[in-house]
Order: sequence, then C-alpha cells, then structure tokens
Amino acid sequence: MMETNVCPWCDTEIVWDEEFGPEDTCPHCNNELKGYRTVSLNSNVLEDELEEEAEPEEVSNEDDLWGAVDTDSIVPIFNTLDQFRDDHDLSRYEANVSAILAEQEEAPECPQCHELMLLAGTQSLTDFTPSSPSALGAPVMKSPFSLNVYICPSCFHVHQSLAPEDRIQLVRNLSIQN
Repeated sequence: MMETNVCPWCDTEIVWDEEFGPEDTCPHCNNELKGYRTVSLNSNVLEDELEEEAEPEEVSNEDDLWGAVDTDSIVPIFNTLDQFRDDHDLSRYEANVSAILAEQEEAPECPQCHELMLLAGTQSLTDFTPSSPSALGAPVMKSPFSLNVYICPSCFHVHQSLAPEDRIQLVRNLSIQN
C-alpha cells in the first residue's frame, strides 16, 4: 500500500512506498515535510469521498422542523439589482460602480452580500449625547463628528463608519490615562 503526502509549500503530491518510509523533505522544493505542516491523504479515503459526492442526496421535508420550505417566499439578496434590468442600463451601472470604487480610498465589504460598497457621502452628527464610561473618565466621542455613509450597489444595504478626520479624536480620547 502506498501513501500520498501533499507538500504544503509547493502543493506537489509525494507518493512513497511503505518499505522505504516517508520522505523527510520534498523532492521538488526541498522543504521540510514533518509534523503539522504535512497533509497525508489515504487513497481509500479519497475514493470514499468521491463516491459520496457522486451520489445525489435525497432531501426530505419530513425531517424539517418548520415544515415544507416555500422557496417562492425567499427573497434572494444577490438578485436585488435584477429588478431594474428592464428599465435601466445595468452594464453602464456596473461600469460607473467600478469607476467610483477605483477612486475611493476605502471600500468596505457589504455585511449583507459581501460586495464592495460605494461612499455616498458624509453625515455630520451634532445632536449627540456621548457616553462617559467610568473606565475612561471622559466621553468616548464629542460632537460634532462625521460619519461616512456607504451604500451597497448590489443589495442597497447602508453602512456607516467614522470619518477618517474624526478617527483621530476617538484614538486620542481612548488613549487618555486616568
């Protein structure tokens, strides 16, 4: 029986015979093949996994705790933009989104659909009551300060983050010693 190892450095399969034992170094890149860095694959395990993938699984609604799942009532997050396809040129939309993202210094990932978000503008907060934790002995943030407002061009989720010029105030306030 022959065992297969995969070199974690060059991703090359290394086959060795039980009579001679395992290789200590990769014959291709000469890196060490010991301990936690080595992934061993047994051919029987691989064959079993391939057989499992080939067999389609039957889905039964009897095991579903909530009853049958109505797929028509599920609103897909990723296809939100498709509803505008008939009335608007989405290829131009995508081109403009790409151009705007290329100009932005920061482009956070949408927490909803993981697309990059567009900076729509800033929002100034003047009516703000700061908290003053006892551990700090001073307010975390004082008004006025600004928030960057981001909008996802795919699912239209809105996200806010502290504007870069006001981040200094937060760092300064949290760096104060009592």
